[in-house]
Amino acid sequence: MGDVLAGNNAVWEFEPDAVVIRYSRSVRGSRLLQALGERRVPVEALEGVELEEGRRGTVVLRGVPRAGVDPLVEVAGGQLRETADPYRLVLPEQSRTLAEYYRDELRAAIAAAEPAEAAGRFLVAAPAGPRSFKAYDAKAFFDGRTVVFRWFWTGASTAKWKAGDQFFPVAELTGVDWRSPELLHGHLRLLRRDVGPPPGEADQDPAAVVFGLGYGPVHESLPFAAAVLAAIRTVRVGPQL
Repeated sequence: MGDVLAGNNAVWEFEPDAVVIRYSRSVRGSRLLQALGERRVPVEALEGVELEEGRRGTVVLRGVPRAGVDPLVEVAGGQLRETADPYRLVLPEQSRTLAEYYRDELRAAIAAAEPAEAAGRFLVAAPAGPRSFKAYDAKAFFDGRTVVFRWFWTGASTAKWKAGDQFFPVAELTGVDWRSPELLHGHLRLLRRDVGPPPGEADQDPAAVVFGLGYGPVHESLPFAAAVLAAIRTVRVGPQL
């Protein structure tokens, strides 16, 4: 391989052992994909590739990532809209034959690839840091080592305001719970090591920030959550990539 396949929402460049995906900067495109910019997906991170019917005279080449290889997909937990799926390439109908060729080439490369290690490591890099975003009740920061929540007096609950600004070294965390701001009760909650069950509501938990209309948008909060999850995994099992 080594060729380039350009679609409506992204460009896929085929390397011998990976697919480099560059997302469209179109104002009509997904803001999440725009924020991601570019991703390199090793062939061994994929378990398959499909060619599907798209909308209005298009076909879709879709990679199927293996479970546990991509921090963004893992933390999203199936909550993304179809148009924000980072593994979809939308092509015009007249490109169907070309798409079939690359589907078959990728399938052959996947079949020939060495099995990925089952050691809990990510094979696809998380979005680069440092990162920050504004939730309804706090500004969240992450520098690659520590997550910081600085509360807004206009949005934070009394419990959070009394607890004060929060600092969470990734070594003290076990995971990240992200609920899309496009759903009810959207939030980002940090799961802490050696701490009991968190309060039931995210607005009462100092280890969580809550979203709302215009706060914690997917293109900001999801890459943030993925970067934190990847850092936690790195502490746990060593360098990823």
